[in-house]
Amino acid sequence: MTMKGQDFTLWAVVTADQRNSRRAADRVPAALSTLDAVAGDRLALPFERTAGDEIQALTGDPGAVVDIILALTRLDDWHVGIGLGPVDQPLPDSTRAARGAAYLAARTAVDEARVAPSNLRLVATGLVGAGPYGETAVRRAEAALVMLRALVGRRTAQGWEVIDMLDATGSGKLAAQRLGVSPSAVSQRAARAARAEARLGAELARSLLAEAMGVAW
Repeated sequence: MTMKGQDFTLWAVVTADQRNSRRAADRVPAALSTLDAVAGDRLALPFERTAGDEIQALTGDPGAVVDIILALTRLDDWHVGIGLGPVDQPLPDSTRAARGAAYLAARTAVDEARVAPSNLRLVATGLVGAGPYGETAVRRAEAALVMLRALVGRRTAQGWEVIDMLDATGSGKLAAQRLGVSPSAVSQRAARAARAEARLGAELARSLLAEAMGVAW
């Protein structure tokens, strides 16, 4: 579905900045290709290079934000800032031309992400609901995203391989056949890759982010 032009309580601006970009190859083209495949039509304004080794996109879909975080975690080498807030309407054709409080929040978030846990920060403008102990929906959503990123960030290449195969086949037996290993080896690798835990964490993050954005999930 297309998000452009829809009205949300809070939009999400995702800004990612490449780590150590002065000493490493330019990873922006690969990231843009991957994120377009991951989020695609769920983006109101697609990812593009905004400055140096920084990329940015706009969405109103909490699930897209979580999938983007997972993809950037797999790509590695990215600080991630998420800004929640209103965006000036009508939307332009490019995120570089867009304006609004969500973009200011995203700038703060990506700057703070450099020294934040898991190099991720979520910053919002406007009022958000507070829980019984004073915590806000935004802080709960950020905590879920940080923990999910930390968990998935520990996966090895072998772990990602088995996750990809299980997702593609939907069957441990078929995954084992294609990988040339036993079904028990697939189960063990999936457990080490925290497949079940990551799925639960992603669903929690989507739910909490939807609450923070004020959209139904």
